[in-house]
Amino acid sequence: MAKRNLAELKIPALPAFIPVAKRVATTLGGQLGFSLVDLDELTIALTQACDSAIAAANDLGSPADLKLTYFATNRALVVDVDLMPTGNALPTPKHVAEVDPELQRLAYEMIRCFVDDFRPQVEPTTGHVSFRMVKYLAG
Repeated sequence: MAKRNLAELKIPALPAFIPVAKRVATTLGGQLGFSLVDLDELTIALTQACDSAIAAANDLGSPADLKLTYFATNRALVVDVDLMPTGNALPTPKHVAEVDPELQRLAYEMIRCFVDDFRPQVEPTTGHVSFRMVKYLAG
């Protein structure tokens, strides 16, 4: 599966910047030939993933950015969302334990409803969060 990087975006881990991430996904998906329905589904999943990463940043108690990497394969658009702490304070396991596992499970299930493949990674000791979402082209 050959992949080509389309864009990389770094935004503050704040809800006000999620529309920027969605706009990039919509523009790139449109260029690749995704339908409006597929683009809507992708942006719903992307919004939830960014919300989950922002919640993790808030739980860590450290300023953070979101790094979004968008790339295409011959039949899919892939979006990686990576939480990047920017503060000097190191997160502690105490902060990580504050995440409600049921809410996290529901958020992940919602994302899975709208993309074809979803891979969350949460590092248990540091609380580092990253997500990979894949939306396949129909046909």
